[in-house]
Amino acid sequence: MKLLVLASFVAGLMAASSIAGIVARPDKKVQTVAGQKFELKQIVPTQFGDWRLLPDQTVQVVNPQTRELIDSLYSQTLTRTYVNTAGYRIMLSLAYGDDQRGGLALHKPEVCYPAQGFTVLSNQEIAIGTKFGEIPARQINTAMGRRTEPLTYWFTVGNTAIKSHFQQRMVQLQLGLSGEIPDGLLFRVSSIDDQTARAFKTQQAFVSDLLGAVGQLDRTRLSGLGKPI
Repeated sequence: MKLLVLASFVAGLMAASSIAGIVARPDKKVQTVAGQKFELKQIVPTQFGDWRLLPDQTVQVVNPQTRELIDSLYSQTLTRTYVNTAGYRIMLSLAYGDDQRGGLALHKPEVCYPAQGFTVLSNQEIAIGTKFGEIPARQINTAMGRRTEPLTYWFTVGNTAIKSHFQQRMVQLQLGLSGEIPDGLLFRVSSIDDQTARAFKTQQAFVSDLLGAVGQLDRTRLSGLGKPI
């Protein structure tokens, strides 16, 4: 009797999984839904607040991946260095993938930096406060030789900034049920600075200035945030 009940239960699970697989099979990329246009080079301004683009990017931005791998993982990337009137430099690195199913998951900096020879000195979860709300993010301090590079980053899936793998899977499932292929963005800022507290404070100010300089739709795509609160 017990074996019969167990067999019925397993069969029910298999049937439910099959139905869910059919129902949740997405076929529309988010970029094509409602005719949305998402071009990183166009939506991220070259000047905002006290920051301006540094044309000559003499500082090497960490990127351990080959061009072939980057092209296979992401549909768009943007790497820029900005400087303020005090001469402080912030490196911005964005990677957007219009299909984040399966093996196309965006890579974490705590994996990429050690691949380049850096040591991760600290890694903590934070919430970046802005006038539009809080962004769940991580602050990591890294070092290689004499170069100390603190960085701040977060991931978005769809229009949601995620803080865990479980939340990522839930957002992906929600998009799948609506017929949309989950997209994703890695937003990363870093600076070469041996004063970690100053670096993180300046990076948060940079993020706040940047998000305040873009439109509501683009701000949501970049950070999951919308109107001012």
